[in-house]
Amino acid sequence: MRLKESDLTTVYLKEPLNTQDDEGYNVKGWGDPKEIRMNVQSAGGAVNTQLYGKDIKYIKACKYQGTELSESRGEGFGICLYVDKSEDPDYKITAIQEFSTHKNITLERIKRDDDHARS
Repeated sequence: MRLKESDLTTVYLKEPLNTQDDEGYNVKGWGDPKEIRMNVQSAGGAVNTQLYGKDIKYIKACKYQGTELSESRGEGFGICLYVDKSEDPDYKITAIQEFSTHKNITLERIKRDDDHARS
C-alpha cells in the first residue's frame, strides 16, 4: 500500500519532555517539532463508535509511512494538527499499529482548560 501524496497532510510531531527547573521542580513540556506527513481522517465505524461513544468526534484515524514513529516509540507524543508548530500540540498519539507497508495511528484531542469555558 502506498499513500497518495495528495491525501497527505503536514503535521508536526513533538516528543514529551520532563525536565527540572533551577529549583528542582519537574516541568513538563514538549520537544522541538519534527515535520511529518500522514493521511488524517475522522474516526468512524461501528467499532470506534463502541469504543469512544460520544467522544468519537475528538478522535482521528491516520495512516503514516515513515520511520519517526513505531509501536515501540511514539505513543504519548504530541501532534500539532490544527495549531502552529510553535504552540503546544492539540492531539496526542494513543495507539500505533504497524503493518508491512504503513502504520495506523490513532490520535485523541488534548482537552484544555479553556475548552470547558466554551462548552
